[in-house]
Amino acid sequence: MLGVTVDTIRRWADDDRLRTVRSDGGQRLVPIEEVTRLIGERRRASTDRPIVAQSARNRFAGIVTRIEKDRVAAVVEILAGPHRLVSLMTAEAVDDLQLRIGDEAIAVVKATNVVVEVPSGRESR
Repeated sequence: MLGVTVDTIRRWADDDRLRTVRSDGGQRLVPIEEVTRLIGERRRASTDRPIVAQSARNRFAGIVTRIEKDRVAAVVEILAGPHRLVSLMTAEAVDDLQLRIGDEAIAVVKATNVVVEVPSGRESR
């Protein structure tokens, strides 16, 4: 899960970088909380290169007006001028972006399907 060797796990445990427990047979066991903690630390420390261009052209700058989040999924609403955009994303993405109601955000829309609807009251031809 961490993408490192057993020797690295031993070294981290010996250096108190990683908490382990011993099984009855003397094996080192790494609690899942420790794995999650290390993955989170690595993600925060990563130096992703900034995006300088992208193919999506539909960008709506606005304000976050609603966040509904459970353990797995989240709904984020952005009010961008007269447009209300709703994004379904993981709860982890909301946490990683540190989104809060009232924050500035940009909704980027890249659609592969567009649905066309006809309003009621249309005259038949």
